[in-house]
Amino acid sequence: MLDEMVTGQGKVLLLAGGGKIFTDIAARFVRSERELEDIAASPYSRKIVENILNSGHKAAVEFDYFIFGVSGYSRVTETQLVRKRLASYLIKSGRAELNGKRKFSLVYPPSVKDFAAEVTLPDGSRLSVTPHLLADMTEQWYEAGIAQGYPEEDLRYMKPQATEFKAIIGMNAHALLDWFAIRCCMNAQHEIRDLAQKMLHLCREAAPDLFRNAGASCVQLGYCPEDSLQNKRCAGKILTKTEALAVLKAYKHKA
Repeated sequence: MLDEMVTGQGKVLLLAGGGKIFTDIAARFVRSERELEDIAASPYSRKIVENILNSGHKAAVEFDYFIFGVSGYSRVTETQLVRKRLASYLIKSGRAELNGKRKFSLVYPPSVKDFAAEVTLPDGSRLSVTPHLLADMTEQWYEAGIAQGYPEEDLRYMKPQATEFKAIIGMNAHALLDWFAIRCCMNAQHEIRDLAQKMLHLCREAAPDLFRNAGASCVQLGYCPEDSLQNKRCAGKILTKTEALAVLKAYKHKA
């Protein structure tokens, strides 16, 4: 059964994380001479968490862990997602579901969803091909292979990158802050940026003290570290690293 979506419709659920914050306990532990039981019983300190984040020494932030459920995103985004090594991933099998149920779920970017291209077939005839037609032909080929007994783990090699993936993702807060800096950036591909922004929204709701200033690098740093590669939509709105250094140099010169 062909099931089609467009990018931006993906769903993200926060399964665990937030509530009690452990960053302040971890930070106290490395600096305090008190017994561990006393440290653990101390009232939560937002100030300690703020100091840790502002200092850039984020090792203590790794003791807060968040787990997400993700669906409605393409294998293109899955490939980009798993480039972040400091995370745990459990990705749903791409083979048949139990009891013979099977979905051929695809996620298309709106910009190409209705694009039709003329292609030449082996017999020389011409055919107008849309993403839907390509997907339908692939699904028919896939189902025919299964019916003839070909192993599904081999047939799935021909599935498109538009195929949906579902996953459980686990990251600690330090890894999330780093990931948001890269994937919330306007230079990030639009689908993974959508995933990052939805995850960030959930994190801010669950643990506002940890993620209040989280976001793209420019949000965290106050300037764009992409410099000459800055996204055109940000030009003139956000200082690049070079421009920020020039402003600082001019200020020092006046002082």
